[in-house]
Amino acid sequence: MLPYAAYLRVYEPLTAFTPQDRARWARYAESRDRPRRAGALEVEHGESVRRLLSVPPLPAPERESPNAYLRRVEDTLYVCPWQSRLRSWLAFTTFRGSVPVKLAHRFVPQAIAEQTADDFDRFKRGEPSLRTHIRTSTWQVPTSWFVPFDSAERWLVLGAEESAEHAAPTTTAPPRNMLYVTSMAQARRRVARALVVIRRHVGQVSTLGEVEEVGRWLEEFHPHSLVELDYGGLVHLMDDQTLQGDQSVAEVSTALASLDKGQEELAYAMYQRVILRWRSVKALETAN
Repeated sequence: MLPYAAYLRVYEPLTAFTPQDRARWARYAESRDRPRRAGALEVEHGESVRRLLSVPPLPAPERESPNAYLRRVEDTLYVCPWQSRLRSWLAFTTFRGSVPVKLAHRFVPQAIAEQTADDFDRFKRGEPSLRTHIRTSTWQVPTSWFVPFDSAERWLVLGAEESAEHAAPTTTAPPRNMLYVTSMAQARRRVARALVVIRRHVGQVSTLGEVEEVGRWLEEFHPHSLVELDYGGLVHLMDDQTLQGDQSVAEVSTALASLDKGQEELAYAMYQRVILRWRSVKALETAN
């Protein structure tokens, strides 16, 4: 996990888990030692940094994380497991497939890389699903991630002061954060509607595939789950005024609605606002 990353998370109701996991997460929720929401990202990041700075570096933890993000809505507990080991394996597999072998070995020695790959292969033979509850994007929020949400579901916290268009149920929030939270039913409905509009008016473009991928991922979870978009560490790349003015969800929604009404110029203008905003944030990755 990197410090400048955003996260798309699914929180499943406790009843969606196996009886054994249900009991474990119920005990976890009552534990005083678990990481609270305010410091959870820092804990995750710290664990990753310690692994990568160790000698030799460890691409994945030796054991799966016992931690999770939690939400309570009335009497229902929702759980989003960290799955740090599985997510690390998947990220490392992507990394190995995207860089030349000799270059990859400069980051992780060949013996460690092969051992990591063997461990993952053994895990996959005994695990029918590689489903993760958390998706990560470094240095930007993908445009497709805005589709499942509505602008009224934004929760913005700036330092000691907070501004919320909709007070989404949440545990204690960090001092500075931007969140969107919605129900799984709403998320799936908005994604399905967006796919119809894109296919009807635009056709086979990269955005269509990206939204389809988000839709397939959401279908893997319990229908009564919650979906959360967390700007994570990206809020530290944006000042208060920029965060307050960030209406990416509303702009994507307006672009889709305008496209469906035949208002192509407005649709293009809204979409470009989102693209240019996040292009400027991503450009900071290579800034001095």
